[in-house]
Amino acid sequence: MTSKSGKDKKRSLGRGLSALMSDIDIPVAKETTAPAKSDKFVAIEKIRPNPDQPRRTFTEEQLTDLSNSIKTKGVIQPLIVRPISGGVEDYEIVAGERRWRAAQIAKLHELPVIIRDFDDTETLEIAIIENIQRADLNPIEEAAGYRQLMFKFGHTQEKLASALGKSRSHIANLMRLLNLPDVVQDMVVDGKLSAGHARTVIGAQDPVGMAKEIVAKGLSVREAEKLLKLGQSKAKTQKKDAFKVEKDADTQALEGDLSAALEMPVSIDHKAGGEAGKIVINYKSLEQLDILCMKLGMG
Repeated sequence: MTSKSGKDKKRSLGRGLSALMSDIDIPVAKETTAPAKSDKFVAIEKIRPNPDQPRRTFTEEQLTDLSNSIKTKGVIQPLIVRPISGGVEDYEIVAGERRWRAAQIAKLHELPVIIRDFDDTETLEIAIIENIQRADLNPIEEAAGYRQLMFKFGHTQEKLASALGKSRSHIANLMRLLNLPDVVQDMVVDGKLSAGHARTVIGAQDPVGMAKEIVAKGLSVREAEKLLKLGQSKAKTQKKDAFKVEKDADTQALEGDLSAALEMPVSIDHKAGGEAGKIVINYKSLEQLDILCMKLGMG
């Protein structure tokens, strides 16, 4: 006979994204909101961060601001944690690492927590969703989160868009940023380059060089798009020039003689190593065409 806890565990596995989101759908509390109900208070040294936390950047300024708020009003929003196996009463953070870090700065001794029995897969999935819901990630971290949700858990862009209240184009555009060189991605993480600028850089022949130029000149997204078009135009010209065959001195001299005799520009295209080719005579008006016909004995 299967125990109730076993059945609950089985039901929790493989459930949909919306079901997982309902487990972390705790509204972000405002200053005037009463503290959300927690399961218990846990000593801060008994709580450990999630090594797979998708958020990698915690700025000192943000943590300081949050710690000052915590000193005044306490931790209004409980952390979501899960028990760590091994017999000790320690917990791993599922959602709320920034609050945990700020609480340490504020020198708190214990934190309110909501305990959930999540497995490794659900813990990572919820950590990603929780950060995305709160717009708590930079564009690169958010894009990496979407990629993890798609490739590790089999979610489609359509499913993510519907569940997270995002547009499919928003998700697709952000994920394209992961194709950029690491140098450019770091510039986005550091806030030197916006997501809009970074999307423009994707189409550049030299994305790193273009990104540096955008930052150095403080270009707007529209100006960056113009820079991209200019670069693409130059690249096409250079490609065409690369296929041009330099004509020998005899061919150039013959072109000059024919142009002088006909009083019209003449170009000779002679296939190297062969005996065939073509002559192109350019005229600027119908009058010149009549003159050309007369000189060729046609009129």
